[in-house]
Amino acid sequence: MACAAVCWSSGGLIARLVTTGPWTTSLWRGLFASLFLTLVLRIASRRNIVAQWRDGGGPVLIAAVCMATASTCFIFALSRTSVANTLILMSTGPFVAGLLGWTLLGERVAPRTWLTMGVALAGAVVMVSSSYGGGAIVGDLLAIVMAGSFATATVVVRRHPQIQMAPAAALATALTALVALPLSDPLATAPRDLALLAFFGVGQFGAGFLLFMAGARLIPAAESSLIGMLETVLGPLWVWLVLDERPGTATLTGGALILAALLANTLVDLVTPRRACLPS
Repeated sequence: MACAAVCWSSGGLIARLVTTGPWTTSLWRGLFASLFLTLVLRIASRRNIVAQWRDGGGPVLIAAVCMATASTCFIFALSRTSVANTLILMSTGPFVAGLLGWTLLGERVAPRTWLTMGVALAGAVVMVSSSYGGGAIVGDLLAIVMAGSFATATVVVRRHPQIQMAPAAALATALTALVALPLSDPLATAPRDLALLAFFGVGQFGAGFLLFMAGARLIPAAESSLIGMLETVLGPLWVWLVLDERPGTATLTGGALILAALLANTLVDLVTPRRACLPS
């Protein structure tokens, strides 16, 4: 899980280093990720990817469209707002999923979770407030749409637990590339950018996704969430160290609120089962 978070945290830095436009970046990232995931799934299951998509049916298509929307919004958010804003607003996704699960699936949401979502929402409002009038509000809104889209995909998977996420991810990256193709300029990509974009698709998304799936099976969900916060912390750090992109005061304040809420909620999840085991 930690290795997955490290892989994902490189996304903001790569998006800043490449000189291609957002649509071209989205095309190459989606294409490389799709080819990588398709190859891995073909070797692992010994079945072609189309058959795996067919087995999943409508739910796989819906989840893939949601993930493709999230992936495209991620690239455009990074081009229009800071890496810190993008990643921290993205970290509200699990709580959006909880809200959608309660609304659409009738899943019970604990009062503590509602409180956490309220604090995270307040932090998001603080972060976005600094962008209004500064030209970054569109990027912040795209980051929020990204979080909502991925949360919707999560709810679809909860509704259909038999779905395999990996084929849906491979389809999502293929859809991302297809949508970006007519709006991009792939032949103008420099060799240096192409190498970075190959890592963006294979190393940042593809390998990160496979590591996440492997780790999620071995540790509790609360620990997964806690370790996953490394992406939110490391992503802006890489950009700060390499490119000197410093987060603003509102970003630090709002981000601190969101991270504190997520951390407190996750720590309570980790501690509660242990307390339950103590003798009375």
